[in-house]
Amino acid sequence: MDISHAILRLIVLVPPILFAVTIHEVAHGWVAWRLGDQTAKAMGRLSLNPFKHLDPFGTLVFFLTQTIGWAKPVPVNPINMRNPQKDMIWVSLAGPASNILVAALSAFLIKHGLRPLSVLLPDFILTPLALMIVLSVQLNIGLAVFNLIPIPPLDGSKILMGILPRELAIKYASFERWGFILLLILVFTGVTGRIIVPLVFYLYNLFMGI
Repeated sequence: MDISHAILRLIVLVPPILFAVTIHEVAHGWVAWRLGDQTAKAMGRLSLNPFKHLDPFGTLVFFLTQTIGWAKPVPVNPINMRNPQKDMIWVSLAGPASNILVAALSAFLIKHGLRPLSVLLPDFILTPLALMIVLSVQLNIGLAVFNLIPIPPLDGSKILMGILPRELAIKYASFERWGFILLLILVFTGVTGRIIVPLVFYLYNLFMGI
């Protein structure tokens, strides 16, 4: 891979990755705020500034895999919510749901929005833009699916904690200190890739075919 190709690849990857992780975390914080928790808002995490949300390691994984990764979790204090256990289900679902929505909108733009732009934009702008939007579909689906894995601290674990009986949910939450280590093992041994990547590309083809 020559330097010019590497730079072009980086330019095309950066915007959809930054937008995917930003909208994911802002969605968590916004729903938590609407349900009574001001923590994320007070800490400036409802901002669309992507640098407030980036996790360096999770972002690197995103660049390496172009499918899975994670951001810096938005701080949420369930105690401030009216129904902490159940409200956390909605807060946790908000991130993946926002990514699925962005993926759907990106797929719609690819199918119906680029043709009018092709009349207005030269190829050297239109081609990278089209690649960014295609990657937006893939990356947002990947971020949503990956985060729904029920391993702490991913969103899927918090959704599961909201469904489980209270005592069992507390025991499950205690696993969080080991969850990140397990997650890294699964990512770097390729286990998540073998399970998640086929699902991501199945959904990608589904979205692009609609």
